[in-house]
Amino acid sequence: MGKVTGFLEIDRQDRKYAPASDRIRHYREFIIPLSEETTRDQAARCMNCGIPYCHNGCPVNNQIPDWNDLAYKGEWQEALRNLHSTNNFPEVTGRVCPAPCEESCTLNLESTPVTIKTIECAIVDRGWKEGWIKPEPAKQQTGKKVAVVGSGPSGLAAAQQLARAGHEVHVYEKHAKAGGLLRYGIPDFKMEKHYIDRRVAQMTAEGVTFHYNAHVGVTLPIEELTAQYDAVVLAGGAEKPRDLPIPGRDLSGVHFAMDFLPQQNRRVSHEPPNTNDPILASGKHVVVIGGGDTGSDCIGTSIRQGALSVTQIEIMPRPPEKENKLLVWPDWPLKLRTSSSQQEGAERDFAVNTIEFTGHGVVKKLRCVRVDPKFQPIAGTEFDLKADLVLLAMGFVSPVHEGMIDSLGVKKDARGNVAADTLQYKSSVEKVFACGDMRRGQSLVVWAIREGRQCAHSVDKFLMGKTLLPR
Repeated sequence: MGKVTGFLEIDRQDRKYAPASDRIRHYREFIIPLSEETTRDQAARCMNCGIPYCHNGCPVNNQIPDWNDLAYKGEWQEALRNLHSTNNFPEVTGRVCPAPCEESCTLNLESTPVTIKTIECAIVDRGWKEGWIKPEPAKQQTGKKVAVVGSGPSGLAAAQQLARAGHEVHVYEKHAKAGGLLRYGIPDFKMEKHYIDRRVAQMTAEGVTFHYNAHVGVTLPIEELTAQYDAVVLAGGAEKPRDLPIPGRDLSGVHFAMDFLPQQNRRVSHEPPNTNDPILASGKHVVVIGGGDTGSDCIGTSIRQGALSVTQIEIMPRPPEKENKLLVWPDWPLKLRTSSSQQEGAERDFAVNTIEFTGHGVVKKLRCVRVDPKFQPIAGTEFDLKADLVLLAMGFVSPVHEGMIDSLGVKKDARGNVAADTLQYKSSVEKVFACGDMRRGQSLVVWAIREGRQCAHSVDKFLMGKTLLPR
């Protein structure tokens, strides 16, 4: 522990945003990093608790007090080594993770947690700047071949771990570039895509082979992979969106969020569009249904495209402004959170259910009703919302079953995910493993990285009888 009294002497200070009036004019990142001196001061606030509850909040098992101490002492390269020992892609989690570790921080009992996410990002960004992050190819090869289906965070983490263990790893991605939702779901203003490209280049130098435009189960039979490889890892995500089957759902202008967001990401990266039907918010009244991160991303993208207005509605009641910490800490609390995109000019409404889309061929209005805590409609509270574009961002229910999963015949859990436990990550089909959202359902990037790493541990043990890969 570097500075015993740091948390008493130094106030919490975190990264700030560029002004909304400036940032909505472009799709670049707009978070302003802290200086090195300020970052070290913030790291000094870590109390090195007897029980580090931040570990309770961090699914990827980061050794947070350790690298906080190293950052405070200016031992950046050792801090980076420690950070990479548990997390393959800290530049991703340092940007898009909601930081459950900070909610679990002991200092959060007074609402002043250590700026863990900011320090993490500073460590890895410095590592790239200084040239410390280099390919780490295996010293010897095992002769075993592994196929990884999907190049989202779980697939990339599993592939990198397995390649470093000496296996020949092939990643199959249905799109033209790697990254999964990191590339095609998260807008560039939250995370620019050169971070993914940099890691893909590193992994390629480590021996990972990427196969693009290879849609396993559609253009490439899964049976070919199970026949050619010693193990197959299913890491394709949970891509089946939750629909809203109400009158007017077939009107033009009502779209899933994940039909809208990838189009803009492709425009930013100058990637050819995959549709002749562009979805644009320019000059439109936009309604986003769903209050999570995907809904927030729709807001920020719509505002940058020039929407006339953006309204976000959700069926859940308005959360409290602050949680009762003595009841919920160190667990993730239910409280009102306002994203950077919501701050840019969206109207938000809670406890609202949409009962009908109306218009003549094209959506023009939403018929809504307010609901009670049991989601039952409250008589006499009906109202209309003007809408030229409706984006459904109500989450994802399961992986897509048609194609690969149905062809394999793997067992599914009660929610339609590929059934596999968290000890072996084995599916019901011999030598086929599953991890990430495809196994656990819609979740966070930190859970995806953790599951990819743990799945790689199990695959390596399955292939070799033993493993040195960490869980």
